[in-house]
Amino acid sequence: MFSLLLGALCALAPTVSGIDSTTARRTALGNKHTFDGTTTPYSMNVTDCPGYTLGSLQESDVGLTAQLTLAGLACNAFGLDVSDLTIEVTYQSQSTLHVKIYDTANQQFTIPESVIERPAAPTTSYTSSSDLIFNYDTMPFAFWITRRSEPDAMPLFDTRTSSLPPTPIPPFNASDPSTAFDGFPLVFEDQYLQVASALPYGTNIYGLGEVVASSGFRRDIGTDGGTGTIQTHWSLGVSDPIDQNLYGSHPIYVEHRYNATTGKASASGVLLLSSAGSDIFLQTPPNSKVSLIEYRMIGGILDFYFFSGPSDGEVIAQYGSVIGYPMWQPAWGFGFHLCRWGYHNISDDRENVAQMRAAGVPLEVQWNDIDLYHAYRDFTTDPVSFPGDEVREFIQELVDIPIVDAAIAVTRNTTDVYDPYTRGVEEDVWIKNPDGSLYIAEAWPGYTVFPDWFSENMLSVWTDSLKNWSDMGVEFSGIWLDMNEPSTFCSYSCGTGANFSSVGPLTDVSTVVIGYPECYNETLWGPSGNMTINGTSTYSCAANSATMTRIEKRGVGASSEEGVDLNSPPYAIHNAVGSLNQHSLATNATYSGGYVDLDVHNMFGLMEEKATHLAIQSILPGKRPFLISRSTFPSAGKWTGHWLGDNFSKWQYMYLNIQGVLQFQIYQIPMVGADTCGFNDNTDEELCNRWMQLSAFTPFYRNHNTNGALPQEPYRWESVANASRIAIAARYAMLPYWYTLFADSSMAGIPPVRALFYEFPDEPELFTVDRQWLVGSNILVTPVLTPGASTVEGIFPGRGSVIWRDWYTHAAVNATSGGNTTLDAPISHINVHIRDSSALLLHQEPGYTIYETREGPYSLLVSLNAAGTAFGTAYVDDGISFPPGPSRSLTFQAAEGTLKIVSKGEYAILQKLETITVLGVQMPTQVSFQGSPVKGWTYKEATGELVVLNTSVDLNGQATLVWR
Repeated sequence: MFSLLLGALCALAPTVSGIDSTTARRTALGNKHTFDGTTTPYSMNVTDCPGYTLGSLQESDVGLTAQLTLAGLACNAFGLDVSDLTIEVTYQSQSTLHVKIYDTANQQFTIPESVIERPAAPTTSYTSSSDLIFNYDTMPFAFWITRRSEPDAMPLFDTRTSSLPPTPIPPFNASDPSTAFDGFPLVFEDQYLQVASALPYGTNIYGLGEVVASSGFRRDIGTDGGTGTIQTHWSLGVSDPIDQNLYGSHPIYVEHRYNATTGKASASGVLLLSSAGSDIFLQTPPNSKVSLIEYRMIGGILDFYFFSGPSDGEVIAQYGSVIGYPMWQPAWGFGFHLCRWGYHNISDDRENVAQMRAAGVPLEVQWNDIDLYHAYRDFTTDPVSFPGDEVREFIQELVDIPIVDAAIAVTRNTTDVYDPYTRGVEEDVWIKNPDGSLYIAEAWPGYTVFPDWFSENMLSVWTDSLKNWSDMGVEFSGIWLDMNEPSTFCSYSCGTGANFSSVGPLTDVSTVVIGYPECYNETLWGPSGNMTINGTSTYSCAANSATMTRIEKRGVGASSEEGVDLNSPPYAIHNAVGSLNQHSLATNATYSGGYVDLDVHNMFGLMEEKATHLAIQSILPGKRPFLISRSTFPSAGKWTGHWLGDNFSKWQYMYLNIQGVLQFQIYQIPMVGADTCGFNDNTDEELCNRWMQLSAFTPFYRNHNTNGALPQEPYRWESVANASRIAIAARYAMLPYWYTLFADSSMAGIPPVRALFYEFPDEPELFTVDRQWLVGSNILVTPVLTPGASTVEGIFPGRGSVIWRDWYTHAAVNATSGGNTTLDAPISHINVHIRDSSALLLHQEPGYTIYETREGPYSLLVSLNAAGTAFGTAYVDDGISFPPGPSRSLTFQAAEGTLKIVSKGEYAILQKLETITVLGVQMPTQVSFQGSPVKGWTYKEATGELVVLNTSVDLNGQATLVWR
């Protein structure tokens, strides 16, 4: 939301950085160089960096340790070389290998276990059995990772210069000298680390976000007409720009490697667990036979984890086993959420709820943006617009989630009363300047401070602030964390020494929003956004000319180290707004323990999420917290979900919505979705119609738009209300399936939403598909993503070996093998198909709320394959208890004309299974249930559909249905 005004960056995390010996680092200072007209003690070039030599090797049952010594004269490219390093290699499990290279003196910043807990040391030796093998050369030191199962294949990760393209390689962006590759030595300096690996030519790379990538879900690696990628990791609060650093940082990638000779693919993954600002390059130099990835970091250590897969889902799950599996979601979180930043009042919220119910559009959660606040201060309500007693009464009607911004207002004078700030001063919990004074920035409330998550008192102050807010009437069920990159409206500590009373909250933020989606001409048709006016279509693109608007890209660690430039590191990462201090905390902002923002910036959001999650656990004991946050980092999924930020009401951004959801499945933050219908600019009827359908099949489902824009609640247009009713009915019917997928995610890290190739890994035509997706293994979604369309093209995986059936009609699709099939897609219809071999437990009667839906009966939908078999599972519990209490696991298995239902667990399911539908059945002559003939069954020959009604199955026991 803040990005409407400015942009921002910042964050926070844990530990200190430095180098090893004063002698080694000071000898370099006599060698000065000139760069861009500025004299610097650094060479600004890695050509002469000597690399390292490995020695003092010690092997153990779990791996090895060794010393790395600088192999020649220090090059001091963008910092001072660290002469003595330690490498630790741990075979963490059968599928995970940990390679950690750090300064022997332990001065460089390292993420502490208190922030991200890592796996314990293995108690079993995997050195001889792990599928991953660590190989190395001693001089110059280099390492490469191979598969035990494929010893002759190209390594999964290979830092040998002989495996990489010859250097120097000129800049691939002629206007940016830093895009050159001068050499590929291992560089480890106090302010610059570099390591590169060869990759197979044109391989498939996914992840390395957060990013809105012009190339799509598959990253541009510089082949097939691409220009390559520079992915910068520096948390930044801007409105969803293309190909730039964004709100969160996730330095993990999945490689899907295809062997054209064998026709088989396998997946692996690489995590560099670092909070340092960085550039990650994906590139294929001209005439090179290999592609490459290069990491350039401005601090920290090299802390790698390698995952062997071999499937994409297994890679993601293995990553989760290292950084933590996602939080358990409350069942109500899967409902439809509604929010408007519109400077309204509690009466407007009541009216919206009434209009939604009158239109028959289910509404589960009402959100409140900053117009809830008094003077834009966290943990307050406006006494006129949102009186506490009325807010409390309103919240009894439905779930409410209020916003919490990261910036905390300072009191303006001695008569100003604001307990969260004054209590925080007393408890010493705010970030400081290097001289010990309060770091004071500016945000919505005026001058502000920021939480110091390293302070031992921060959690108690944060918890009490939230609890007091709830006691005052805002009895929230979850929290929305915004602007936690963190974002500010000024650079550096702009409030230091200022007259606090001179700057109050922003009072005039009203605006007229003039942008509309592609193919809607507001000059011609006015501001309504309707699809038709007086019976005439408002579609304003010439035939076959509709194109999506393309918004192009714009061109205690360091605190304890002598000579480190905290404000302007010598290597300038490609931060979208330039200086790392721009519109965010200054990089020398100081935390308890001496940590500085330069080292911990990217983890501010994570630490706020953890603290808020723990606070809600204490405020709502026994219930699952629900959080949605903007800035994220590895392990954030343990504490929060994520929305995709301040997007735009454009068809292009509805399409980009899909890659964002797929990215965050990799990052182990599966509860994710976009601002449906778009946040910035005005939406129109057609875009909102299609987007409400699309988002119904993503995990987090919220409609939210900006102040001053055209209202976009689903009831505003009848066609949108109709589309919403249809899509939400399907979503709520599938809730047992969604819930099971998320239980699997919380218990084993399995991604609920999947790219098509995750399930069909050997079909190269799927590797770039990001206009469709799978919910679990069994639901294929094909949305309309262009204006004026009545059909949509979609591919059906399986190359003819899979029967895909229509969700609504149950008819089998006559699909093109390995290519696109044209599907009818009239307005208000989204194509959804069921995979064969599946058995889905469903809610038979979707209600207005999640509670009403869960109270109703179940149905079972079985989609047989050509061999007549199917299988499915379901996980059931009370949907709210934390930690999760008793549960029940159900399995459904069909073969040879028999369906068996097996139930295990302690949770008592009160609702009955009333209807069983089996697709792909030959006309039966008799049907029996629990050994007795069934009279009330029907059969549709066109779809091979057997329907058995009024079964009243007790899902706490076993059951058998037979057809012959």
